[in-house]
Parts: sequence; structure tokens; C-alpha cells
Amino acid sequence: MGARLGILMLDTQFPRIPGDVGNADTWPFPVRYHVVQGATPQAIVCNDPEPFVQDFIAAGHDLIAQGCTGIATTCGFLALIRPRLSQALGVPVAASALEQAAQVQSMLPPDQRLGILTISRSSLTRSHLDAAGVPGNAAVHGLDHSGFAASILGNCRDLDVQAAKSDMINAARSLVYAAPDIGAIILECTNMAPYANDIARAVQRPVYSIVSYLGWFHAGLVPMGFPPPRNQPLAKLTL
Repeated sequence: MGARLGILMLDTQFPRIPGDVGNADTWPFPVRYHVVQGATPQAIVCNDPEPFVQDFIAAGHDLIAQGCTGIATTCGFLALIRPRLSQALGVPVAASALEQAAQVQSMLPPDQRLGILTISRSSLTRSHLDAAGVPGNAAVHGLDHSGFAASILGNCRDLDVQAAKSDMINAARSLVYAAPDIGAIILECTNMAPYANDIARAVQRPVYSIVSYLGWFHAGLVPMGFPPPRNQPLAKLTL
């Protein structure tokens, strides 16, 4: 069976280690990738994704033409353009790990709230959070000045994995120290997913990432060739 999930990739050169959304071995199911040329981490996170919207749409159409029935992206900041992607593509779109927020918050006890780890607190605006449905009381902590952020946003060819893991753990500990009522953490940045288990062990909270989100998302995608064309009704069930 062909891939149901198509993933729109940023234009990157940093290593895609196991657990990263851009590493095909991360997934227990087949996926298809399409790189959006010029859409670097710096351009999407720190600048403005608007000039690339049509490029993302075109890339999505290409993946759909190859049989994908759901589309995802590899940057949490693209939550801003998800409504336009889904409208233009006509299939379900999962643009950001942050889109799990409402579901995760609803599972927590009433006296607990969400924590968010982001690659850039200075760039993550309320508009991003609102677009993804993140509750207003969520606590947000950034890795702005970390080596991890410098490697990813700088699109470096090398990544010190052990140092990145330390950056994640330290940031998560700072987050829950400042807000001990945090009941669960969502990792905004898709490149944080390989460290989710390390973070969970360090702070003793459940951690959700783009990998947890797309695992759920993929489970509901229809096989290629279904549904039928819009002008062809579903077969009636006879008892």
C-alpha cells in the first residue's frame, strides 16, 4: 500500500536524526516528502511564511497527486497558514504539534495546564497559539539562545545531539520550575521530537510532539483511492 501521509519539508541541511519528522525511519508506516525550496527555518520561524504559501500549496498538490490523502508540515510555526492549506488542498492538514493542545488540555485535571517548549519564544506570537487552539493560560518557554536553536535556525550541517538533549532537558526543567502546575508538555518544534522521552523522564510529565500527533493523524487517513469522486455517491449499505 502506498503512502497516505505526505509531509511538506522545510529547505534544510541539518541532520534528520531518528525520531525527527524528516527521517523516514521515524515512522512505522510509509510517508512521502516534498521539500519547499527556499523555505528555510530562518525564513519560516523568524521572518514571514507568507511569501511561501503558494509554494506549500503547490507542493501539497504534488503529494496528493502521488496518492497522499493527508498532508503535514515540518514546522510548528506553520499553524498560521493551515486554514489556507486545507482549503486549497481539500484534504486534512496537520500543520503543527501545537494543534494537539485542546485535546491534551481536556485530558488534564482542572488544576493543571499545558506547557509549551518552542525553538523561539521571541517569534512565537499569540496569533500562532490561537491558530493552533492553544489555551490562553499555557506556559511557554523558548530555547532561543541554546546551541540547539542555533543549529536548527542556522540550518547547520552538524548537530551535537548530546548537547541538544541537554538543552531540551534544561529548558523543560526551567518550564516546570516556573510553572509547577503544568500537567503535560507539547513540543512546538518538530526537531524536538527525538528528545521527547528524555524530557518526559527528566520532568515526570507526559510529552507530546509532532510524532505523537502524526501517528494519530495517520491512523484516520483513508486508503488511496477512497473516498470516491465527489460526483459518485457512496454505496448504500443493505441489511
